[in-house]
Amino acid sequence: MDNTIRIGVIGAGTNTKKHHIPKLQSIEGVEVTAVANRSDESGQRVAKEFGIPSVAGSWTEIARDPGIDAVVIGTWPYLHRELTLAALENGKHVLCEARMAMNATEAGEMYRASLKHPELTAQIVPSPMTLGVDATIGRLIRENYLGTVLAVEIRGNSGDFVDFSRPPHWRESRELSGNNILGLGIWYEALMRWLGPAKEVTAMGKTFVPMRADGNSTAVSDIPDHLDVVAHLACGAQAHMQLSSVTGVGGTTEAYLFGTDGTLKFAGGKLFGSRRGEVELLDIIIPAEEAKQWRVEEEFVNAIRGIEKIRLTDFATGLRYMEFTDAVSFSLRSGRAMTLPLG
Repeated sequence: MDNTIRIGVIGAGTNTKKHHIPKLQSIEGVEVTAVANRSDESGQRVAKEFGIPSVAGSWTEIARDPGIDAVVIGTWPYLHRELTLAALENGKHVLCEARMAMNATEAGEMYRASLKHPELTAQIVPSPMTLGVDATIGRLIRENYLGTVLAVEIRGNSGDFVDFSRPPHWRESRELSGNNILGLGIWYEALMRWLGPAKEVTAMGKTFVPMRADGNSTAVSDIPDHLDVVAHLACGAQAHMQLSSVTGVGGTTEAYLFGTDGTLKFAGGKLFGSRRGEVELLDIIIPAEEAKQWRVEEEFVNAIRGIEKIRLTDFATGLRYMEFTDAVSFSLRSGRAMTLPLG
């Protein structure tokens, strides 16, 4: 009996080429058999680079191909919903790139479609930057290292000065990215792993470069370059997130968790901590069994084979971070605090 899992790739961007294709190809009994990219030329380049035997003329060929068991969706968010629904309807497992959808409405459709096909694996690529410390942070919180958690401070900054001359990026276009802003969704996903969801959110943001040159034309950049979000968490803590692409020499990306009895800091992939009575943050050694690494493709394949269930990240979690993303966008437009979950 042939137990080979045959995978088609739709959209071979940076993350797909860096992680998904080579890591899927390294798993025994898995074959990447087809790719569809934005153009036939780019599809041929990817196929040649990775030894993929077939280049599809359109994504529909992959979604409908009875010889393909699973689909990797590596496109921009504006296609995630359409491709996911088509793949599931055609009996294919789905691994969809992060920024689950354009908005929570689309994410909800994707989630409900996955529930209609419980025999199929549906996974969103997880927030990656805290994977190595998540288990240790969770354990320390359970062990009362922090005491009662009071506040969270997250800074997701590029460290770059504003660049008025560079061409537009798809993440700066609401038409392509929807309500996703900078690293908002992936940071909130990490925050949920540590402390659970938010119940209220208020946001303020600014787009400093509203128009960018794109060849001989101009493109509207209508997603904030700088964003501040204040959220009340269901656990009782208050969280502040500042995300920016214009904070030149603004320091490293970092997160602080402040409690009545202790403080944790995540920065540069490392974890630091201090307890009441101590005067400085000290290195926290991550036990080997807690030092989780990127294993998205392995988890996806194992779930298809019935070896494990999707934990990072299932569609239910993706929907929750898209609801938060929507709430932030609604607050930006209305100037009001938004209650979660969205009604």
